[in-house]
Amino acid sequence: MAHLRAVYPGTFDPPTWGHIDLVHRGIQIVDELVVAVLDNPAKRTLFPVDERVEMFRECLSDLPTVSVARFDGLLVDFAMAMGCQAILRGLRAVSDFEYEFQMALMNRRLEPRIDTLFLMPSEEHVFVSSRTAREVAMFGGDLSSLVPETVRKRLEGHFQGRVSNRPPSPSDLL
Repeated sequence: MAHLRAVYPGTFDPPTWGHIDLVHRGIQIVDELVVAVLDNPAKRTLFPVDERVEMFRECLSDLPTVSVARFDGLLVDFAMAMGCQAILRGLRAVSDFEYEFQMALMNRRLEPRIDTLFLMPSEEHVFVSSRTAREVAMFGGDLSSLVPETVRKRLEGHFQGRVSNRPPSPSDLL
């Protein structure tokens, strides 16, 4: 039986229970999983890439078949460099499918030896997103069902003293 190594890419700003759920579900299918945290200077993030990597490492430290690394550039190039044969992606809603399908086709065109595996999150995590977690944190809401404790502390620290009752502007959530 072949050894299957996959990459689970994303911005993960911040990592959520939904992301953690997909990691746990992914390692039931693959032998090793590399969580790849995107470093895209063109994308404005709440947390710098090194902090996002650190948060994920803290959340996954009990999983010996999971590693966390940062990457930039083409995902398929990173996947090949890491010895991965598959890309793991999550689909929360039908609206995610079109974008993910296009990306999977482009990745296959760029590197035919890499397949994309799609997983749906557990029901309790379908509504969870990094953007939602950032917004709830901004307004001082309960984050326990959205992010692990270590991430909650960082989010609350980031928004401490900034909580307001005004609606967020789009730039607040980027």
